[in-house]
Amino acid sequence: MSRRAVVWIAFALVHAVVIWLGFAGEHAASWDVGQLYRWWAGRALTREAVLGITEDWIYPALALVPIVTVGALYPLLDYTLGWGLLVTAIDAAAFAVLVGRGRSRGRVLAAWFWLAAILALGGVGMFRLDAVTVPLAVAGSLWLVGRPWLGSALLAVATWIKVWPAALLVAAVIAVRRRLVIVGGAAIVSAVVAVAVVIAGGGAHLLSFVGDQTSRGLQIEAPVSTVYMLLAAAGLPGAAVVYDEDLITFQVAGPGTEAVIAVMTPLLIAGMLAIAAVGAVKAWLGATFVTLFPPLAAALVLGFIVLNKVGSPQYMTWLIAPVVVGLVLDRRRWLRPAVLTVVILALTQVIFPFWYDAILVLLPGAVALLVVRNLLLVGLFVWVVVRLARVGVHRAARSRVPE
Repeated sequence: MSRRAVVWIAFALVHAVVIWLGFAGEHAASWDVGQLYRWWAGRALTREAVLGITEDWIYPALALVPIVTVGALYPLLDYTLGWGLLVTAIDAAAFAVLVGRGRSRGRVLAAWFWLAAILALGGVGMFRLDAVTVPLAVAGSLWLVGRPWLGSALLAVATWIKVWPAALLVAAVIAVRRRLVIVGGAAIVSAVVAVAVVIAGGGAHLLSFVGDQTSRGLQIEAPVSTVYMLLAAAGLPGAAVVYDEDLITFQVAGPGTEAVIAVMTPLLIAGMLAIAAVGAVKAWLGATFVTLFPPLAAALVLGFIVLNKVGSPQYMTWLIAPVVVGLVLDRRRWLRPAVLTVVILALTQVIFPFWYDAILVLLPGAVALLVVRNLLLVGLFVWVVVRLARVGVHRAARSRVPE
């Protein structure tokens, strides 16, 4: 049996297991899909309210497309199952792009990593909007050089579903020589989305997701919240886990949290700009796409996670795309961070849904697990930033730079 056949059989088995995990444990991992997404789809299909069009929404406009697509099949097909099958279909399309004929060791290794990552994160990785964006990000990143218009368009579509692939677009603009093509592809997609929303009467809500993100508090899983989780677990007066009924999330409270909340968005922006600036200097000095894009993309994606006051288990799926590209282009250098990524995803599945209740009541072991996961995230972030700083440049290009 060929390597290609084996990896595709594994693809089917992994997705079947993860869909099953979405139905296990009282549907804990797929609650958002089975309840919120299904409700949003129903409201849109009955014209009661079209999120992002008739009212503000926490997600960009195209997020409604997969939600309504699955909703159109309900009740002929269970909504949660329909979502799992939709994600599987999109994954399969991107997986085919990645594996190809199965002759490249780097691509096959990246495919095995992707499957290990999906299984490690479990149901929450599939039953969220992020699951739709990951395969688009993988395929888009792989096509940035050979088919830059298509690669850029796919990344732009993914960004209009969930914001995080914007990090990959920024990395592409910096690392790909045909920058105008990258910008043009993203601009065309963005213009089409904006015009469609305005024609539908939702111009006032087009960018509502931006303001919503800046007004959020410190969610318990965000790395910045780690100290407050430890303080709350230690019983420090004023430090606690609180529930936000509007956003349906758990956040931390404690001394100085308002100041931290205020500074996190500027810190995130400053951090992302600094990383982009390092990448831009490397590109200017002649660094190639092969050496520059993977660490730059990974640093920007991890910056979105590590420097963010918002943290959710599905955010860990963002790590998949840059690591896949890294393995395709330089499998030896990216093998260890790939293993660490799988460990981070596995710990995240233990955190949610299995130990989440224990974390909410601040059991020491559960909080310690969350701390370890966040420390590993920070460690991976440091590794990719160092890797980015060490990216080599062409001597010929460097010699043209004034001393």
